Amino acid sequence: MAPQVRRRIVTIAIIAFVFGVLVIPNLFSNKQIKTVAYSALIQDAQSHKVLSAVISTSTGVITGQLSNGTNYTSNGPVPALSNEVSTLSSNNVMVTFATPSSLASLLLPYLIWILIFGAFMFYVSRQARGQMNGMMSVGRSKAKQFNEDHPKTTFADVAGYLGVKQEISEVVEFLKNPGRYQTIGARIPKGILLVGPPGTGKTMLARAVAGEAGVPFFSVSGSDFMEMFVGVGASRVRDLFATARKQSPAIVFVDEIDSIGRKRGAGLGGGHDEREQTLNQMLSEMDGFEPTEGVVVIAATNRPDVLDPALLRPGRFDRQIVVPLPDLEERLPILEVHAKGKPLDPSVDMNIVARGTPGMSGADLANLVNEAALHAVRRNSTTIGMEDFESSRDRVLMGQERDTMVLQDDERERIAFHESGHALLAYVLDKTDPLHKITIIPRGMALGVTMTLPEEDRHIMSRQHLEDSLCMRMGGRVAELLVYGDLSTGAADDLQRNTELARRMVREWGMSKEIGPMAWGSNNQVFLGEDLMHTRDYSDHTSKVIDDEIERILREQESRAIEVLTLHRRGLESLTRALLEHETIDGADAARLIDEANGEPVHPEGTKTVSALSGVGKSATKKVPAVVAPAAASPATPAVPATPNWQPPTLPAV
Repeated sequence: MAPQVRRRIVTIAIIAFVFGVLVIPNLFSNKQIKTVAYSALIQDAQSHKVLSAVISTSTGVITGQLSNGTNYTSNGPVPALSNEVSTLSSNNVMVTFATPSSLASLLLPYLIWILIFGAFMFYVSRQARGQMNGMMSVGRSKAKQFNEDHPKTTFADVAGYLGVKQEISEVVEFLKNPGRYQTIGARIPKGILLVGPPGTGKTMLARAVAGEAGVPFFSVSGSDFMEMFVGVGASRVRDLFATARKQSPAIVFVDEIDSIGRKRGAGLGGGHDEREQTLNQMLSEMDGFEPTEGVVVIAATNRPDVLDPALLRPGRFDRQIVVPLPDLEERLPILEVHAKGKPLDPSVDMNIVARGTPGMSGADLANLVNEAALHAVRRNSTTIGMEDFESSRDRVLMGQERDTMVLQDDERERIAFHESGHALLAYVLDKTDPLHKITIIPRGMALGVTMTLPEEDRHIMSRQHLEDSLCMRMGGRVAELLVYGDLSTGAADDLQRNTELARRMVREWGMSKEIGPMAWGSNNQVFLGEDLMHTRDYSDHTSKVIDDEIERILREQESRAIEVLTLHRRGLESLTRALLEHETIDGADAARLIDEANGEPVHPEGTKTVSALSGVGKSATKKVPAVVAPAAASPATPAVPATPNWQPPTLPAV
């Protein structure tokens, strides 16, 4: 329960108690007390109108009840006169004497209220003191301390990344057995920076270090140092390192360090803003370490390019460890870790699943296995089969199917031609990634999807591969142009991605004869201040040459797409008819349709497609029959004008 809620409940309870003690008895008291003169009381007793009389020996006050039920009170003499007492007794009045109470009994009701009031004031003062302590402790570190029993994650729970685990395990071994390294003159690194894309397991590696180290482990996020009060971040940094020094050897883990470690002097606030003060304090604390202190800082980030150079120099972060996306050999053990304990069908081959998931991070693979389990539940299965992994991969890569979205017939047909243009070029061109699946069912934000998957992990891309990728993305736009003679908005994302890729080819990768071996970085700066102060490092003439080269590359690839799709027009229409009938076709079926429409295999050496996860060389969808009839024989093929309204440009000589 939150402290504010608890205080509110206690306050309401105290008020209700006081109200109940003071007010409620008076509300329910219906007895009336009548004041009677002493002489009149004696006369009423003689007239048999008095039932009882209680005489106080200390005050002489007489209380009792009359015969009509009325309570009375009367002031009598002190001490009571014996003859008048005899008169009361002789007239059937029940006479009793009340002895005076002790001082404690008289003060007890007052003491109870005093104690209640004192307890209430103590509670209020304690709360006020707690709030004051909270204000005074705002500069204390929010780091969580762990021991060797918690968390229980170890390096055995982290699949793959043998090189990364070896470098980090050296630090753990140094903390456990420093003498082994000191005898040879080696010193422990002061800081280790884990760098890698999101989801590659940097934080999990830190948890494994906490489980393996056997020394105090402090975990904190970079955002925990920042508050609205100036100087709080620097104070928390000092408190964190002071606590770590007291318990050395110790490990300090700072997650998402880029939130406080960004370059100084890049913002509009100069060098006096809170973030830069926090960074300055961290630089001072790390630089002040002595090798004998045994405090190691481990930090994680996926944006090393924005970190301050002073933070990355040796003596602060001596070692930078790259945690990349897992390759094929690493994806398999990662999948096995996430699939451990789940009921898998005997037909499931994790090697096939690993080969079909290039470019996925550890988090993506965990999500893949979980989505496969959810799909198995949806189809009322007690085990997870290959079809569940296939559906899970499609959902992760292409998005969730939007079955409720209804398309008009003309829109559906145009989307089919658009996706067929992408698919045909993906299959015909040599350097594109192999074709996996085509669908005109809306998925995610797309109305249709053509998915290609690389056969193996790729670390660099050749110019021919980039040009074929540009040409393939032009396929949807060009297919609409050839068939309908006009364009639609369906190619917006393709054009945006192609323009960005062509810009990088010219500006960053030196793939332009006019520009030559020169590179200029992107203008998209991380900081607003740098963006405002940014000056272009090339002339206006060079800027025009860059724009001309980007346009030339895109127009050349558009011309290639027109030439290839015109040559394989029957394959384009065959794919479209199959899509309109089946909505989703596998890459192997698409390749067969294109080959049959071409009259011979486009790739004599073999089919350039990626098989479905349900089996090598087998289609995951219904077998699509060959459709190679002329365009006029199919009702799904629109009437094609004899001469397109837009003439394709001539292909430049290479």
